[in-house]
Amino acid sequence: MNTEPRPIYGDGNPETHPLTWRLSKQEHVRNADDYEALEGYVGFKKAISMPPKDVLEVIKAATVKGRGGAGFPAGIKWSLMAPNDNSGPRYLICNADEMEPGTFKDRLLMEKLPHQLIEGMLIAAYTLEATHGYIFIRGEYIEAAQYLNEAIEQIRAKGYLGENILGTNWGFELYVHTGAGRYICGEETALINSLEGRRANPRTKPPFPQVAGAWGRPTIVNNVETYNNLPAIMLRGAEWYIGLSAGKSKDPGTKIYGASGKVKFPGLWELPFGTTAREVIEDYAGGMRDGLKLKAWLPGGASTDFLAAEHIDLPMDAESIMKAGSRLGTCLLMVVDETQCMVSATRNLEEFFARESCGFCTPCRDGLPWAVKALKAIENGEGKEEDIQHLQELTKKLWIGKTFCAHAPGAMEPLMGALKYFRGEFEAKVANSRPAAQASNVEQA
Repeated sequence: MNTEPRPIYGDGNPETHPLTWRLSKQEHVRNADDYEALEGYVGFKKAISMPPKDVLEVIKAATVKGRGGAGFPAGIKWSLMAPNDNSGPRYLICNADEMEPGTFKDRLLMEKLPHQLIEGMLIAAYTLEATHGYIFIRGEYIEAAQYLNEAIEQIRAKGYLGENILGTNWGFELYVHTGAGRYICGEETALINSLEGRRANPRTKPPFPQVAGAWGRPTIVNNVETYNNLPAIMLRGAEWYIGLSAGKSKDPGTKIYGASGKVKFPGLWELPFGTTAREVIEDYAGGMRDGLKLKAWLPGGASTDFLAAEHIDLPMDAESIMKAGSRLGTCLLMVVDETQCMVSATRNLEEFFARESCGFCTPCRDGLPWAVKALKAIENGEGKEEDIQHLQELTKKLWIGKTFCAHAPGAMEPLMGALKYFRGEFEAKVANSRPAAQASNVEQA
């Protein structure tokens, strides 16, 4: 078990830690000249020396999976973008609205390596023949937004933005857009509505953003970490990228894993896909704090199903976690120790999701507050057996296909996991509730 904090960048080898190795050289790399001295913009320059369709084939061959939680291959998503007919703007958006409780990986990348995100977006924009790009960033990430704006001005001075970039016929502009603080903007069409100045409600699909997105034009939306993978892939190739997790997982590349909660060293680490939860919690986060034992954990943020301590040896990849009944999500583990009440932990998460509902569809708007009400009653010793039944029913009535978007199904995931593995705690709370005690007194009388 680890006895001291480990750096996110491992041994600082660019061959094994493509996302973070530069941080072994400097605490942060915010200056364009410093970034270029560390292989910066080499991948972009290689990309623009190739036809866009050839760059797309490299990304497809690397099978770069989205790092925002859904895990959809970026190359396939890009290939669905409407062909360029030169009839108007084409948009590229970075989803930097990192509001998933327990997730903080994108913040580190933007604050310490802003040019790496920008280089990845330039590669994507060239490949898709995009004309305008937006980094839609969480409003609370004030420093990250500042560093990104400074980085954009630095590369503009180098000729990497504007018209006829580096002697090509391609032009691109990039802007930072700060959001107003709504979790629902993590859904790409709600993000697009907010970017346009509209209420952040999800849109009906189809049409998908690849065909009709921002201002009705073809649009691609990807996560911060997804774009950060592109420079190294262009520099070292798809075969190298796939080999990073060879023998560990079918998911290629590395992932920024993290752990929060009552572990000794909460933090982030770049590791190959397929690294086990035990390795993350014990070898990197140092294990649970002294005197505490692991009871439950969320694999990737608040909108994933709770798993039990018995699942700790699972490889942290999409297939393994899905087979266990949860979702990989953002790969930032949230641990719960045995002194914590699962009813209270679940209620805390459901309160967040109920507050962040856009209110557009009835199941989500009314169902999530109902779940919170039932959980509060159980937590406060006022619960009934039917409250547990109602909660179980809500996990079905608010599931995929029953609501307009994935917000409510995501909210139901931690509740499903809690009821699956820790139902006994819910039942014990009800058994010891005040109504139950009153009923017992009446029977005795």
